[in-house]
Amino acid sequence: MDTRYILDTRRHARGAIRPTMIAIIAIVVLLAVGAWFLIIKPHQDLVMADSGGHPSTPVSTATRAAPPPANVAAMDLNQLLAEARTAMNEQRYLAPAGNNAFEFYLRVLEKEPGNKVASDALRETFPFAANSAEQAINSRDFNEAQRQIDLLAKADPANFTLTILRSKLDAQRKTLDKQQQLALDQEKAAQLAAQKAAADKAAADQLAEQQRALAAEQQKAQQARTAQQASQPTSTTANAADSTGAAAAGADQSGASGANTAAVLVKAAPARYPTAAMRTRQQGWVVVTFTVDPDGKTSDVKVLESQPRHVFDRAAIDAVERYRFTPAMKNGEAVSSIKQQRIEFKL
Repeated sequence: MDTRYILDTRRHARGAIRPTMIAIIAIVVLLAVGAWFLIIKPHQDLVMADSGGHPSTPVSTATRAAPPPANVAAMDLNQLLAEARTAMNEQRYLAPAGNNAFEFYLRVLEKEPGNKVASDALRETFPFAANSAEQAINSRDFNEAQRQIDLLAKADPANFTLTILRSKLDAQRKTLDKQQQLALDQEKAAQLAAQKAAADKAAADQLAEQQRALAAEQQKAQQARTAQQASQPTSTTANAADSTGAAAAGADQSGASGANTAAVLVKAAPARYPTAAMRTRQQGWVVVTFTVDPDGKTSDVKVLESQPRHVFDRAAIDAVERYRFTPAMKNGEAVSSIKQQRIEFKL
């Protein structure tokens, strides 16, 4: 047999099959489109008309208040279906409680278990009602969300959407519990911080008050010491002046008789307490020797001994240089004489 003849025959056969397949596919598509427009869509429109319209039709609820609960138990079948259609038109799928489409249709099925209108409406509006329950969860109205989920379970207890809604409700409840606990913990921490701040402030105020009181006491003590330091050298000099005055009186009496007498102090000068020694509260003494001239003045004042050395020397010399004496008398005439004196410096 000629091979070229066989190949030509096969090519002609394939060319004849292709138009046939295209025609068959076109016929199937036309039948599907016709079935949709002629059978399926009219049936859905009829069901939607009986149940109150398409669930996705937007209904304005901005100015409409929620209707009160209806007396479902007292309604007959036609009243329940009419109320259900009204609720569907207003998109009251699950709320409010006692006046929503699902409760009306469920009541219809209780009265007539095989009611196709109620069954189809519940099945087709289930996704939209589930969205309503999800919105209640998202708004954290957990009691209302639980009620709506229970109502959905009555309509279709095996629907997997219920598992999703219940899981989401449980997760939202746990999240809210955590947030509330966190808020409580933060509030307690803020209270503790405020209490600690108040306690610290009270302690600081008390410490400041104690420091002020201590400073006041120290200031008073310092003032008392300063007053005492200022008064003690003066009183010592005054006492010395009193004693020298008495001695001068005795010397006058002796001089009047023409006897030989020693020089007698008639006017003492107070020694100035050195500032540095007063600041460091140093005390000491100085022994000086000096000459009493015939006119009663002192000269040639020298320090013989002092303790501590060189601290009070200058003050002692200055004081002695201001002394005035009744000069020593010899055979009724004033003469020079040498004297020695110890000067104390005490606080």
